[in-house]
Amino acid sequence: MSCKIGVKRVYEPPAAADGMRVLVDRLWPRGLRKDAASIDLWLKEVAPSAALRKWYGHEPERWPEFRKRYEAELDERQADVETLLRLAREGPLTLLYAARDGERSNAEVLWERLEQRLARRS
Repeated sequence: MSCKIGVKRVYEPPAAADGMRVLVDRLWPRGLRKDAASIDLWLKEVAPSAALRKWYGHEPERWPEFRKRYEAELDERQADVETLLRLAREGPLTLLYAARDGERSNAEVLWERLEQRLARRS
């Protein structure tokens, strides 16, 4: 069974190919009305801790350390990771994030973790 997981900025328009749209940020995106968000699930528990998020502050030089610390936090949040894996097995899944820098966002780290887990089971 093929599992498709995408990553998309929450401000981008939804597409039919997105499948289940899951917001993986701890804070609600600025300026986005909940009734216009097209979000199926807000899984804020899988987001980086408030302390880690504040420390990182999207400073590019902190990215390697942020990534390492967030991966350690994900190790402690297996139930939430399993929820996302289950959703990915059921159909297309899109991880939504609000950060401007998509290449250095928690959604990217989470996406890589999910892809690795799914590859191990194939």
